[in-house]
Parts: sequence; C-alpha cells; structure tokens
Amino acid sequence: MTPAAELKKLMQRPPVLSVAAAESLTGGHVQAMITSVAGSSEYFRGGLTAYTLDGKVKCLGVNRAHARRANSVSQQVAVEMAAGACRLFDADLAVSATGYAQPAREHGIRVPMAWWAICHRQGGGSAVIISGCVEVRGEKRVAVQHRVAETVLRELVKYVRELHGARRRAKKKKR
Repeated sequence: MTPAAELKKLMQRPPVLSVAAAESLTGGHVQAMITSVAGSSEYFRGGLTAYTLDGKVKCLGVNRAHARRANSVSQQVAVEMAAGACRLFDADLAVSATGYAQPAREHGIRVPMAWWAICHRQGGGSAVIISGCVEVRGEKRVAVQHRVAETVLRELVKYVRELHGARRRAKKKKR
C-alpha cells in the first residue's frame, strides 16, 4: 500500500482529521502524492508551494530574520511553515519541507537534504510539533524532491497511526 493510500485509510477513522501542506524544495510533490488517491478531498484542505523567502513570510508567517540567516532552510523554518499551513488552511495537521534538492556549496551543503515538520493543532491553541532532517545521497534533483516528499508522507502516516493507537489505548483504559 502506498503512503498516500494508507493516509486515506487512517484519515477516515474517527476522529476525522484534516491535513494541509507547505512545501518548498519538494515543489508540490507532497500535495500531488496526497491527492493521487481518490477521495482525498475529504481530508486534504490544500497546500502551498512557498519557494521564496517572501512567500514563506507573507503566506505562512515564517520569521523573516531567521529564515534569511538560514537561507530559508532550518528546522525552525520547517516548523513555522507547518504551523502556518495549519492556520492558512484551518487544518488539524500540516506537513512541511524545506531544503536543498542538490548540493549548495556556497551554503556548506554537500549532500541534498531537507528539514520536514508536522504540526498537529490541539485544543486551546497548543500544538504538537515533530520534525526531522533527511539527506538524499546520489540522486538527481527530481529524485531528491520525490524522496523527500515520500519521507514527509511516511512520517505523517506514522504520526497519524500512532495517534490513533494512543486513542485506542486510552479508550480501553477508560473501560
């Protein structure tokens, strides 16, 4: 089963959740993977490819000063992008990815890499944030974009699977 198909299965379990995406280096690959599954409109609220610093700042609320210092590639930028996508699309969950699809020696990047984040809005204005970094060695630009998008989607599936498992366990304890 593809990660997108598994996501659909998980997203249809109660409580029904919604998801959005904020992308940079992946250029819409995450959104394309999610929407490749029929019925994804039931839970996918939308996505934004914010490729420039201005796009990240204006549309997603990324901190301009930090993003400028990091060339828009850092764990903090990924987290702010995911949180911004939650707000922008009024989604329960959002994923993001920002990085380099090819080496960027001028920035000290020898291997294509990306920071990804998942934001899960909770009641009362709080959120659960998880994030990580992925390196993709020996691949060309488009393959890097695809691999990063696939990693982001797999991490989202893993998170939602764990979320449903935790809720099941909590339900059993109440009985």
